Amino acid sequence: LLHGLFSSAANWRSIARALADDHEVHALDLRNHGASPWADTMGYEAMAGDVAGYVEAKGLHGAAVMGHSMGGKVAMALALTRPELVGTLVVADIAPRRYDDTLSPFARAMQGVDLAAAGSRMDVQRQLQALLPDPAVAAFLVQNLVSREAHFDWRANLHASLDGKLCTGTVALAPHALRARRHDRPVQVIAGALSPYVQDADGTEFHPMFPQARVAFIDGAGHWVHADQPAAFVALLRQALQEAPGR
Repeated sequence: LLHGLFSSAANWRSIARALADDHEVHALDLRNHGASPWADTMGYEAMAGDVAGYVEAKGLHGAAVMGHSMGGKVAMALALTRPELVGTLVVADIAPRRYDDTLSPFARAMQGVDLAAAGSRMDVQRQLQALLPDPAVAAFLVQNLVSREAHFDWRANLHASLDGKLCTGTVALAPHALRARRHDRPVQVIAGALSPYVQDADGTEFHPMFPQARVAFIDGAGHWVHADQPAAFVALLRQALQEAPGR
């Protein structure tokens, strides 16, 4: 399981628990997120290389790989560069194309918080609410807050974000260097019906890199489709895993 920007493996605990009875589940922290090391580069091929190294180290060749948002692009890059490592590919609410940069304001708001003056997580959340165009996002972003030596800090690498290496330079873009490659196996796309990130029900946005992409929309779900409608999301994910070749 691969998370999106400013998220972490911890955000997938409930989904992982739902699958754990039937599957060995690995939820990863991508670089510059969660407990993983920080890095200056955030290219999709580099992040896919990180995941490939993990898969090889754990002997998980042919694993099912599911990624949401930024993690979905990482999953697609992995399938295009190391197809032998990927059994089933599931992409949650993202397509392999360029998006407008709507994420940099999140990073700027997080860096704008006066962490030294914050006495509690709620203090940080209130500061974020005042800095964000959508105050409701503050509760999500504050999950990146950690306590270190009697003060708060961000565990996500905001410096990379604001330098354009993560938000504008990477996450919003498509992995153009991979556009000539193809992944000819079935790909299940799970999208939120209320989200603008996936537009075409016939999978046109995924062609020609993923000619067998099929799209399922979940009613009542936005971009965080797995959080908005977890039961429906798990049902589609289980179906994709059951239909995997060799099962």
